[in-house]
Amino acid sequence: MFLDFFYLLREKGLDVTPTDWLTLTEALDKGLAGNSFTGFYRLCRAVLVKSESLYDKFDQAFLEHFKGIAEMPEIPPEFYQWLANPRGSESMDGQKHQSPYRTAEQIEQMLRERIGEQTCQHNGGTYWVGTGGSSNFGNSGAGQEDGIRVGGQGHYHAAMRVAGERRFRDFSEDQVLGLRQYQMAFRRLRQFSGETNAAKTELDLDATIQATSDNAGKLKIEYKRPRQNTVKLLLLIDSGGSMDEYMAVVTALFQAVRKSNHFQDLKIYYFHNCIHDRLYTDPTCTPGKWVESESVLHQLDGNYKMIILGDAEMAPYELLNYRYYGQNRMCGLDWFQLFQKHYPHNVWLNPSTGGRSLWHDDYWGVGSHYDLSTYDILNDKFDMYLLTVANLEKALKKLLVNR
Repeated sequence: MFLDFFYLLREKGLDVTPTDWLTLTEALDKGLAGNSFTGFYRLCRAVLVKSESLYDKFDQAFLEHFKGIAEMPEIPPEFYQWLANPRGSESMDGQKHQSPYRTAEQIEQMLRERIGEQTCQHNGGTYWVGTGGSSNFGNSGAGQEDGIRVGGQGHYHAAMRVAGERRFRDFSEDQVLGLRQYQMAFRRLRQFSGETNAAKTELDLDATIQATSDNAGKLKIEYKRPRQNTVKLLLLIDSGGSMDEYMAVVTALFQAVRKSNHFQDLKIYYFHNCIHDRLYTDPTCTPGKWVESESVLHQLDGNYKMIILGDAEMAPYELLNYRYYGQNRMCGLDWFQLFQKHYPHNVWLNPSTGGRSLWHDDYWGVGSHYDLSTYDILNDKFDMYLLTVANLEKALKKLLVNR
């Protein structure tokens, strides 16, 4: 059944196996699609797609193969014009109109009927596609829990769907991460966690099977060392200024790291643009809430893995101008390299979607003494990865694989 769809999915780069396909047909035979097209779509995605990063590829293939089946009636342009320019109310009573329960298919069929019948603008009321009122269709009214919003903005978030809008999330490998993707990425740390000198006390099933086969079928038990949380992580986060633009991304990473149970020890400090003689203990970088950078280097040995999170963008003098620290004359770049040398297993994660910025050219002027990019300098010194699904996995492997 739908064999062409199977081959199209494989053509689009999804690793759909014959076993997956048989599982889908069995699920359909058991009625798990619920006899609806939407249910069929969800069932196919749940069974055939093995990674969230492949959702967009699946959606493209699904739409291409089933393009002749309409999920939602097309909204004529004049309806959007009416809805964008309301002219008052016919029967705005502010009361939600109670209607019997209807399935999604019944609601969509009702919308098709309204579109076919309606010839002019309506506002208020309980029946037509319009604004205000308590109709199942339109916007800015009392609304229905089984309604469909047409145009306008969501206010009460009660509509079950939005007409004319396909809200597939972009899970492609180069998509900037959210909390879910961070958690999945840090979960991969398990494969890198293990104490090399621990006793072999855990059953190694694969090795046992192989050893038994080599032993002419006579059982031979093999053991392996148990996995342990042996990774010690130092996370240094740039806070404030240009980093405010990436607050949601940074917050998601911070939450994922704090909730992860894959670290033996976790230390988090903050800096503004550059590391200098002090690191802050909270993201506000409040004076007094700090520790000496030198004390961090002394207390945390070189076995810690270091992640620097920042956009690497600042005025060049902040990175390159020297200041005295005790008897030492050091600039921000010197401090970065001092931490890099002390923690040889390190990566730089950059939340910027485009990487390098040229704001400094506009500020200082091309050809000036500061006509250079701090991003270029730091990108040259560190293994820098733009913060995407694919890059985070590469960064973690680079950080942890050579233990």
